Amino acid sequence: MAGATTNHEASARVDAWLWSIRICSTRSEATAACRGGHVKVNGAAAKAAQQLKVGDRVACYVHERHRDLEVVRLLSKRVGAPAAAECYVDHSPAPPPRDPSMPSFPRAAGRPSKRDRRHLDRLRGR
Repeated sequence: MAGATTNHEASARVDAWLWSIRICSTRSEATAACRGGHVKVNGAAAKAAQQLKVGDRVACYVHERHRDLEVVRLLSKRVGAPAAAECYVDHSPAPPPRDPSMPSFPRAAGRPSKRDRRHLDRLRGR
């Protein structure tokens, strides 16, 4: 597999690993998550440069979702999604289901109209 570690390479940075397995969309986002205290390795807060080993547990809060990952394979480069999925075991709880009663408005649709706002207020019980 391209980007996989070799036998003599036994560790990888936690921020680079989160980026390479596609949990974070950019390396700087992964570094910011570590700096903000949103990443823990084996239960302890992790700095971005902390080295990971196979078998470590990484808990992170990224994109408004808690993830609990077990390191299976270390990567040094970003790889495709199918290859990235083979590098960790996801022990995360399932994401909460969306409330079907709440209307979803398209992103960047602007402010809700007066009619939309009244409809939202009725749904929220105001």
